[in-house]
Amino acid sequence: MMPQEMTLSTPPSQPPQPLFQRLRVVLVETSRPGNIGSVARAMKTMGFAELVLVNPRVEGALQHEEAVAFASGAQDVLASARIVATMAEALEGINFAAAVSARLREFSPPVHTPREVAVQVAAAAELYPALILGNERFGLPNEIVERCNVLINIPANPAYSSLNLAPAAQVLLYECRMAALDGAVPAASPVGFCGDAASQAQIEGMYAHLEQALVAIGFLDADNPRKLMPRLKRLFARTGLETEEVNILRGIARQMMAHGRKPEE
Repeated sequence: MMPQEMTLSTPPSQPPQPLFQRLRVVLVETSRPGNIGSVARAMKTMGFAELVLVNPRVEGALQHEEAVAFASGAQDVLASARIVATMAEALEGINFAAAVSARLREFSPPVHTPREVAVQVAAAAELYPALILGNERFGLPNEIVERCNVLINIPANPAYSSLNLAPAAQVLLYECRMAALDGAVPAASPVGFCGDAASQAQIEGMYAHLEQALVAIGFLDADNPRKLMPRLKRLFARTGLETEEVNILRGIARQMMAHGRKPEE
């Protein structure tokens, strides 16, 4: 089973780029090389090119004859794709992670349609998004979904909502293409001032710091944590945390740890 860490880094400052150059597709533990080739084809038909594979189940998946055949003219996408061992590597330089799943979770980030996410990432030039699709049979593990900014759920037939990997990717990438070409802009925030969105790396650091603080004051039992941290992650995922807000929360956690319970003598 692959390692579950996935710290997203803050992308370097650079001039605004179109979504076609910012968006990355990440396939996690894909079983069939043909599906990898089909996703590459879906990407090229919609104008996207950056593909990363996390621990594909077949060795040499990018050069596999089935992948090359199903790519059908998108072999250049396969040739430039990367294979990595961890989600941290796959999401290097990414600050907006979107998990894709037909299965809703109890503790997931906010759930959006492909169109809603496409409009958001197309309009925000500071976002470097990744669309994350899981294994054909098992999908994405909860550990990955809970750490993403959003969960994308394709509103398919509720009686049979299962989509194969490539058709799901095609739907997502079509919406992203249309949003990028339309120049769609989301509704203005009711908040007058908006600071810089916190990166996933900053938020993950805050979660770790907050967990330590909750243990220090005796609110969280490290040996029996139950579902406290998943619930808190779900709460904060709905807020759209900014960098300064994360810093405030970490400052609170620091004070909690400084004034927490002392070990019993």
